[in-house]
Amino acid sequence: MENFHFQIPTHLYFGKGEERGIGAYLRPYAKKVLLHYGGGSIKKSGLYAIVTASLRDAGIAFVTLGGVVPNPRLSLVREGIALCRREGVELILAVGGGSAIDSAKAIALGVCYEGDVWALFNDDIVTGKALPVATVLTIPAAGSETSASCVVTNEEAQLKYGHTDNAVRPVLSVINPAYFCTLPKNQIANGVADMMSHIFERYFTQTKHTDVTDELCEGVLRAILKNAVKVYDNPQDVDAWYEIGFGGSLAHNDLLGRGREEDWACHGMEHELSAIYDIPHGAGLAVLTPNWMETVAPENQAIFGQFAHNVMGVQPSRDVEADIREGIARLRAFYRRIGLATTLTALGIDGARLEEMAKKATGAAFGDEYGQGHFKTLLWQDVLAIYRKAL
Repeated sequence: MENFHFQIPTHLYFGKGEERGIGAYLRPYAKKVLLHYGGGSIKKSGLYAIVTASLRDAGIAFVTLGGVVPNPRLSLVREGIALCRREGVELILAVGGGSAIDSAKAIALGVCYEGDVWALFNDDIVTGKALPVATVLTIPAAGSETSASCVVTNEEAQLKYGHTDNAVRPVLSVINPAYFCTLPKNQIANGVADMMSHIFERYFTQTKHTDVTDELCEGVLRAILKNAVKVYDNPQDVDAWYEIGFGGSLAHNDLLGRGREEDWACHGMEHELSAIYDIPHGAGLAVLTPNWMETVAPENQAIFGQFAHNVMGVQPSRDVEADIREGIARLRAFYRRIGLATTLTALGIDGARLEEMAKKATGAAFGDEYGQGHFKTLLWQDVLAIYRKAL
């Protein structure tokens, strides 16, 4: 196990009715906030009315900015930065899923940065300065409600980059799983694939002696697998949503990766897909992950055998390679069970731009090939082979 520093400053308000207290919860942090959200779903559900009434009751002024879409756009982030500066906003409150939260984080960073906010993402500039961020979660998936990271799409350049800065880890997040019951099944499935991938990126490691976090990763994965089928078959199962909602936050609050080197190749490869083809992030991950597993499993059969046995329920045999293949096959079967595609072709992606994406994903397109991942560093030819395999 590696040395680590760890702190989770996010105050999590979890459970029925907690959204009604958002104004009181925010009072110590700001007198004026930006309420940032996506489309009309929070108004249809009544959540918008509840949140704005709570802010008014607490004496907190607010301005609003809607319009966040999946794979949140840089143009809206820039609009939000200008609005916050003009209105003297002191905190960004995101009400929505991971896209709204990520957009809010990018705005929070940009308000406190003198240059163009895209430079923070493009050049990986960590300033440690941002307006505080708070969230009311409506879609369990990205884990952005407790993480220090965000992802933004530069729609003009067709680039999708992530950025990590502890300054944007939310000061507080509200999760009432009752709001998840109206999610369409495709969003349920994409969200589950996303949160599982957040665990996979941490779980598959070359670091030795990580028993505690191995057990934590495996336990959360088993709970997600079990309850994902329940909410997919019956979206009104609030008890199962409680498990999924908490599991999604645990998947990405950094606890599960402490003391171990993380990978993140699948996320890096998927960002190219959603930057160009605008597909749901979780859908792309569901296609790429099993193909990545088959490619890199020979580098450390022990951890992949452990996954097959402890997570996917494969009975151990003398043939570890066969166990690993069965574990990956069961993962694909699970994805199909909840309606996810398992090929790029099924997502409407052909082979026309695979080499371009592989070179972008690894830096080769920009003259500085750093590769993807740490479990096994993948160069552009390796990434291209995985894309082709995934077709």
